[in-house]
Amino acid sequence: MNIVLIGYRCTGKTSVGRLIAHKLGRRFVDTDDLITEKSGCSINEMVKEKGWPYFRDMEKAVIKEVSAQDNLVIATGGGAVTSDINMENLKANGFIVWLDADINTVKRRLKGDNRSTESRPSLTGNKPVDETAEVMEKRGPLYSKACNMKVDTGKMDINDVADMVIERVKTRQRSEVRGQRSEDRSQKSGVRGQRSEVGRQ
Repeated sequence: MNIVLIGYRCTGKTSVGRLIAHKLGRRFVDTDDLITEKSGCSINEMVKEKGWPYFRDMEKAVIKEVSAQDNLVIATGGGAVTSDINMENLKANGFIVWLDADINTVKRRLKGDNRSTESRPSLTGNKPVDETAEVMEKRGPLYSKACNMKVDTGKMDINDVADMVIERVKTRQRSEVRGQRSEDRSQKSGVRGQRSEVGRQ
């Protein structure tokens, strides 16, 4: 099972994802970085030259590729949730974690992050900081619908966030193992019952 991080820009997906991967000995994948590697240009350049639809198509292809793998920690772009296809692929073998933060925290991080102010293209035509409230309001319900758990990274230390996610994932895995064992026992019981019926005949 993959651990998939969703959420708006500057909510800690990359930093938390790297830490979770380190703690669990898993491979960390950032879908935006993969898109950049495959295209040979920055996302900002891609959007300026070819438009958002082209980027979203590349994003779908990358997400489909990584979703088919196992035991990854995947950080997605903030807009990945706007595609039902993306979420279907990610949920098929993924535990979805929504990393959230209040608007003031996100704005503060955006202002202090060169990657956000220089490399990340505008979503609405406004500057990244100015469009934050509008985009977060639109995407909030999508993040909420998609996630298995939500963590407010604005109020917690990054190490605590990582540990909380890891614990929930382990709980989920234990539950799935118990469910599989119960199913196996039921199937065996059914087979024994069938054999008894045959014997009586």
